[in-house]
Amino acid sequence: MADIKIDSKLFQERISHFINAWKADKRSGDALFGGASSVVILMGKVDQNPEFHKNNAMHFWLLGYEFPTTLMLLTLDTVYILTTQKKAKYLDQIKGGRIPVEVLVRGKDNEANAALFVKITDAIKAAGKKVGVIAKDNSKGPFIDEWKKSFADNCKDAEEVDIAQALSAAAFSVKDETELRAMRTSSKACVALLTPYFLDEMSNILDQDKKIKHSALADKVYAKLEEEKFWKTVELPNRQKLPADFDPDQLDWILGPVVQSGGKFDLKWQADSDNDVLHPGVIIAAMGLRYKSYCSQVARTFMVDPNKSQESNYKFLLAVHNLVMKEIRDGAVIKDVYNKALSFVRSKKPDLEKHFLKNVGFGIGLETKDPTLILNGKNSRTLRDGMTLCVTTGFSDIQNPNPQDKNSKIYSLVLTDTVRVTGSEPVIFTSEAPMDVDATSFFFKDEEEAQPTPKTEKKRDSRVGAVATKNITSTRLRSERTTTVDEDQDKKRREHQKLLAAKKQKEGLAKYAESTAGDNGVEVKKFKRFESYKRDNQFPPKVKDMGIVIDQKNATIILPVMGRPVPFHINTIKNASKSDEGEWSFLRINFLSPGQGVGRKDDQPFEDASAHFVRSLTFRSTDGDRYAEIANQISNLKRDAVKKEQEKKDMEDVIEQDKLVEIRNRRPAVLDNVFIRPAMEGKRVPGKVEIHQNGIRYQSPLSTQQRVDILFSNVRHLFFQPCQHELIVIIHIHLKDPIIVGNKKKTKDVQFYREATDIQFDETGNRKRKYRYGDEDEFEAEQEERRRRAELDRLFKGFAEKIAEAGRTEGIEVDMPIRDLGFNGVPFRSNVYIQPTTECLIQVTEPPFMVLTLDDIEVAHLERVQFGLKNFDLVFVFKDFTRAPYHINTIPVESLDDVKEFLNTSDIAYSEGPLNLNWSVIMKTVTADTHQFFVDGGWGFLQNDSDDEDGQDEEDEESAFEIDESEMEEASESSEEESDFSNASEDASDEDASEDEEGEDWDELERKAKKRDRESGLEEEDTRKKKQRKR
Repeated sequence: MADIKIDSKLFQERISHFINAWKADKRSGDALFGGASSVVILMGKVDQNPEFHKNNAMHFWLLGYEFPTTLMLLTLDTVYILTTQKKAKYLDQIKGGRIPVEVLVRGKDNEANAALFVKITDAIKAAGKKVGVIAKDNSKGPFIDEWKKSFADNCKDAEEVDIAQALSAAAFSVKDETELRAMRTSSKACVALLTPYFLDEMSNILDQDKKIKHSALADKVYAKLEEEKFWKTVELPNRQKLPADFDPDQLDWILGPVVQSGGKFDLKWQADSDNDVLHPGVIIAAMGLRYKSYCSQVARTFMVDPNKSQESNYKFLLAVHNLVMKEIRDGAVIKDVYNKALSFVRSKKPDLEKHFLKNVGFGIGLETKDPTLILNGKNSRTLRDGMTLCVTTGFSDIQNPNPQDKNSKIYSLVLTDTVRVTGSEPVIFTSEAPMDVDATSFFFKDEEEAQPTPKTEKKRDSRVGAVATKNITSTRLRSERTTTVDEDQDKKRREHQKLLAAKKQKEGLAKYAESTAGDNGVEVKKFKRFESYKRDNQFPPKVKDMGIVIDQKNATIILPVMGRPVPFHINTIKNASKSDEGEWSFLRINFLSPGQGVGRKDDQPFEDASAHFVRSLTFRSTDGDRYAEIANQISNLKRDAVKKEQEKKDMEDVIEQDKLVEIRNRRPAVLDNVFIRPAMEGKRVPGKVEIHQNGIRYQSPLSTQQRVDILFSNVRHLFFQPCQHELIVIIHIHLKDPIIVGNKKKTKDVQFYREATDIQFDETGNRKRKYRYGDEDEFEAEQEERRRRAELDRLFKGFAEKIAEAGRTEGIEVDMPIRDLGFNGVPFRSNVYIQPTTECLIQVTEPPFMVLTLDDIEVAHLERVQFGLKNFDLVFVFKDFTRAPYHINTIPVESLDDVKEFLNTSDIAYSEGPLNLNWSVIMKTVTADTHQFFVDGGWGFLQNDSDDEDGQDEEDEESAFEIDESEMEEASESSEEESDFSNASEDASDEDASEDEEGEDWDELERKAKKRDRESGLEEEDTRKKKQRKR
């Protein structure tokens, strides 16, 4: 106890707050304290499994620690504490404040101890006749017995009154910021154990059809509390980690973990997990933790292959749970909250009323359960801002109409969250644990294959031949083809592109004038060295046993070699495996060594060609389980080391910005009611953006810590996108270097937006309505919508211009996308509308965002440009050749000319080809020796194909083209969409329908089609296209 430090300032604040509430209650009629003029708090011996009740909760609230065998007497002007000598010296820290504290020290002299009790009883009698006590106090021990005897002898006229509710109202229920932070952390720890750990374990067990007892699964979760490594690496479902100052040693269990399934459910959590086997049906998991003395709980229901009835009831439970959450607010009466939930159940599903729980939660904090804050239909206490509650809604023992087996006949549903009461909707501390139906339902049964619907054959016209019928389509008729390309414009574009290509070649030769083989863009691998220990006295003590030791702290495996412990850093080890031969088990540890050929990533260079390397070590033992455990530990250690190295590499380019200089002498320019992307943690609520001296700040209303600062010096592009043709209006900032935002992930794009749509109100009751007829209301609504969108555009554009004005010293300008030049494409997974700006090519409507700076682009290449395909791809190669090329896929072919024109006017050299290229191989060739690459012609190899095709087309214009029979057969085998003869075939067959009702052969149809083509002047066009298709 040498490290005990009591915060005397916090003690004085809290005892003053308590006494002021006491005095205020006396002035208003003693409704809360029952007229008590003194309060006795007793603490006896501490149990082996202590529970937090009002007495020890008072110790933690005032002192931060629990002092057993201690009596605390509170009066309106003095605090008396009777304790042992050892504890008394720590209590000297709280003396000397505004509220006087008198510490009485017990010793071994019984008479002197009795005199101290008499002094306490005299103080009680002097304060008044009524003394406040905790009625349900179950403190035990000789100290308590002595006090009760002394009190009975000396305070016969004193009247005891229960002050449990007064302690709750004046001390425990409303939390300050320090207490709320501890509860928030405790809740996050609960969520981390439930999801992902418990959920992953349960899913794996069910997926592999394993058998495991409830108690065994609960023990796995229980053991995780002591695993420090788990708490360092665990990620919550929203990809966030626990706070940086999180101390896992401060965690302790208050509930469970409880795992229930198979028709036996107890939603009061009065029993531990039993030894029944986990049943794949309805599974309930509940757990509660205490962090820095403050408690939280969470519970979720998981359903495996649920039927329609179970899904319906669970969705209804979600609705009830959300209703309770909406009703919990400052000023709400507890019984009203419960009764509204009960009325909702009674009105919507009356058959579930008898299964509804008798309360929907209780107060939680220092106490695991505040008995004066039970959320039932009888409690008339009022909720206050700052209270914390454990909200539990559920239905117990529901009959299953379609049970899968005997253990599925009865099931229960429950949801538990820890929340904080606010002026509006509560803040849910455990909201990261998902509860929607999709996240809590699992389906392992094989779904029946759907029977394919029989295809109905289209009725064929008997007047048309079989081949002709195949080639007639509704989308590839000549009349529907796009108009011919402007030849003059195309020629000018080609000439400009040749100049750009020559310019790029010249610039490349000048920039890479000297050979760069081996060091341009290719990281020169070095022989890596790792140090586990600097001195031999740093070895773990277990090495004396001459066994294999896994040192998790130093990421090292210590192996006994020739009677000596030899450390090997985990980064020198490739893998470990265990095998069995007879009664012996063998552990083989493979090391990384030069020339091993283990892959390009792990390959080691030769530092000393004459050196010898250990490739592997093999150990044998009869203890196979021990070797399996070692191999597993090595694999886990290796995985963690690789993950840590990858995280370090990912965060290398993240910068730490300078501090934002706030404007103090005036109010900063503010854009309110905006959302941010990437989103902050917690509830999605709009915040505000402020412009300060050297940057901008986004501030969330949930917490002062939830904010994002962006300095003008780190802004590369500033975009404003209006809400025309969109659902949101956007201010988008593209950064020079990535920063960390909210969810602990790096980003180079930060966006502020507001939704342009608004809630539509029904004006049926408006008296103006009866004088209007027709569509006047709709016209007015549309005008209002246009007006609101225009106002949003004006507001956001004005604010973007203010940002640019404030950052003008950094060269920031507002850029807007040009929608008329945009095109659809797939830069990631979804099809989006991509728009050019003055300096960039962007897509900022849907995440992930795309911002390509045109100045960074070396060349562009159009892939899959060939006749008959509906889409093509666009690839950008950057001037930084170490950067991977950027792909925009599935661009409609109708946008081909627009894309070419955009690239041409932006002075970007482009080429086109019929196939997709292997860009990883191409870029390796470029970076291997960039100088030689440009000497060999540079990007000219991309232009060769398209130039050859253009030249051949020009020659073919002057030559006549006759189609022969072999080419005719190739044409007949082409797809329906690529046929050039469908319209002619149809027309010819229509003319000769009366002559041949069974249809003509293909040759006859082809001759007639050619004849019509000559007459219409289309033959020359068709022959050119057919030759292109053949190539």
